[in-house]
Amino acid sequence: MSFVAPDMHREREQQVTQGDHPDGVSRRGLIKLSGAAAVVAATQQAFPSGVHAAGAGPEVKGAKLGFIALTDSAPLIIAKELGIFAKHGLPDVEVLKQASWGATRDNIVLGSSAGGIDGAHILTPMPYFLTLGTIGKATPMSILARLNVNGQGISVSKEYLGAKVDLDAGKMKTVIAQRRAAGKKITMAMTFPGGTHDLWIRYWLAAGGIDPDKDIELITIPPPQMVANMKADTMDAFCVGEPWNDQLVAQGLGYSAVSTGQMWTNHPEKSFAIRTDWVTKNPRAAVAIAAAVLEAQRWCENPANLAKMATIIGGRDWFKVPVTDIQDRLAGNFNMGDGRKYPNAPFKMKFFNGYASFPYKSHDLWFLTENQRWGKLPMSLNTNQLIARVNRSDIWRKAAAALGGKGPAGDSRGVEKFFDGKLFNPANPKAYLASLGIKRV
Repeated sequence: MSFVAPDMHREREQQVTQGDHPDGVSRRGLIKLSGAAAVVAATQQAFPSGVHAAGAGPEVKGAKLGFIALTDSAPLIIAKELGIFAKHGLPDVEVLKQASWGATRDNIVLGSSAGGIDGAHILTPMPYFLTLGTIGKATPMSILARLNVNGQGISVSKEYLGAKVDLDAGKMKTVIAQRRAAGKKITMAMTFPGGTHDLWIRYWLAAGGIDPDKDIELITIPPPQMVANMKADTMDAFCVGEPWNDQLVAQGLGYSAVSTGQMWTNHPEKSFAIRTDWVTKNPRAAVAIAAAVLEAQRWCENPANLAKMATIIGGRDWFKVPVTDIQDRLAGNFNMGDGRKYPNAPFKMKFFNGYASFPYKSHDLWFLTENQRWGKLPMSLNTNQLIARVNRSDIWRKAAAALGGKGPAGDSRGVEKFFDGKLFNPANPKAYLASLGIKRV
């Protein structure tokens, strides 16, 4: 399987559904509507019976889906709250909070028939680990959509404000040397070994000449516990998704060294994945649930809905955090906490525009390659074959077509460039690995 693609024009703000809806409700008309009821009414007018108006409906009425309290889980929450799952023939979908990524893994392995879940808002490498059985019982998974691009952060304790750590992680070298001289280590946290946050902080450190396995202690902390652990002085820095980086700043406990979109423009982040046995048993429901997620992503992308989205996901039923901790960075207004401010930042989280929701296979290849870099996956792994099993971009395309749109021309976004000048050519991942100085292979 080739991942090579022509010029992908990644910065264009393209929509899955372009222009007017087939039944006469324009996207502009949707934007003018306010409130959840109005949104539901408008989308139901546009697609009265969801994606199966002309054929058989989903084989099941629902599924159990997990989420972690991170802003990028918003599409699942919004699809539930606004009745979008129900509109697509899935009124019994449950969206259930998980305590950690480890709990998400365990509940997916169990499956809903045994008291677990069928799918989840998930770190993109995890469906691959689950399929391979590297983090527990082998449980084949299918990625149906990417949930977002950008929107993660690397934060540092206020103790190190003087170090002025930013995109250049090398500024931590002096701090590390001072701690070593005192017989101590710098402790940093991520959310799951081999997951996206682990890979972001590793890439950042290694680009600054710091070995994440030798120069610091890297520990695992669930996302909602990051700020509390920083307050308890159990770590010096962490990498996690929003809103926890912004909350750290709001509470005066630290500052954001970097938002991950500054490291890799419009980088892939979370995925929406479901157990493959569920997809195989319920092929029409798989398209329907993907269509509901895409529709929710489009709603989340609309600036007119930002305040309402932050209010919904920040509420008691979901995150239980101040709305401002969510809303500011969603809007692209970044106060890094050390004097740097970025209004209307181009590296803000995106859910839909620019094919943010399309699960590019070239991006999955990067995640697998990085895990090979750090010795978490074997170099002998047939990555292309594995991606063909797990990544169901075909289902995404069916869902988009049912909504009246289409996806990008191919399954690759082409060559990617990182902040340190490194290039990832999906046609030659070995060349990328060879270009990296700090690695385990």
